[in-house]
Amino acid sequence: MKKTVLTFKEAKKTGKKLTMLTAYDYSAARLIDPCGIDAILVGDSLGMVCLGYPDTLSVTMEDMLHHTRAVARGADHALLISDLPFMSYQASVYDAVKNAGRLVQEGRAEAVKIEGGGEVAEQAKAIVRAQIPVMGHIGLTPQSVNMFGGFKVQGKERERAKRFIEDAKRLEDAGVFSIVLECIPGALADIITQAVSVPTIGIGAGNRCDGQVLVYQDMLGMLPGFQPKFVKAYENLSDAFQSGVRGYIEEVENGKFPSEEHTFLMDAETVKDLIT
Repeated sequence: MKKTVLTFKEAKKTGKKLTMLTAYDYSAARLIDPCGIDAILVGDSLGMVCLGYPDTLSVTMEDMLHHTRAVARGADHALLISDLPFMSYQASVYDAVKNAGRLVQEGRAEAVKIEGGGEVAEQAKAIVRAQIPVMGHIGLTPQSVNMFGGFKVQGKERERAKRFIEDAKRLEDAGVFSIVLECIPGALADIITQAVSVPTIGIGAGNRCDGQVLVYQDMLGMLPGFQPKFVKAYENLSDAFQSGVRGYIEEVENGKFPSEEHTFLMDAETVKDLIT
């Protein structure tokens, strides 16, 4: 059954936990979608995990459109959500609605995600008014990394925590169907989850949210090196991937690949005719 924003609304009522993973291309979507995931997010995190940027700030609308189109071709059942990238919505309501519309019309997204609280509530409301579902995102918002002084846990201080609660309520009033809570204390995420009628999706926000999201490469152990505290690697595909590459190199160098079973054959008489 196709998942929609109504899937999120119903889950909040029934207490069913929602699941979301990122995907950035057709092949990943084809692998993730049949597993029963509720939503696939084409995140601007693609700038870091696919394009090698140190943050998400260099990701453009054209990048998001390119990757969203690819994922849309492989996602038949999950709700497809795409990030509005840095400076595609902050400058004006007009920009926000226009670029959200592009992600839906050109990218085939079914919803968009924007970062920020009260400061983007007007944009969120306008996008919803244009009949495009909006997912909010508060806490550690990566597009604000320079304001935060790095990728740090947010909301530990009383005033900041109170602001996040108010931000969540303002986004709810603006009409968002869900809110991502990133890198905030679990107790604060619990308070926000209880304070709003829309589902919260946590990433580094504890297990009291209405659902969870992870970058699929992190979840599958595909990116060797630093691993955030909130990430659990369910597989170690990095080792398996590199083992396969090394095996390929060795067999090619030793003449073991391709073997006869991987080679197209020709009639012996034809071969004889060709060499005589």
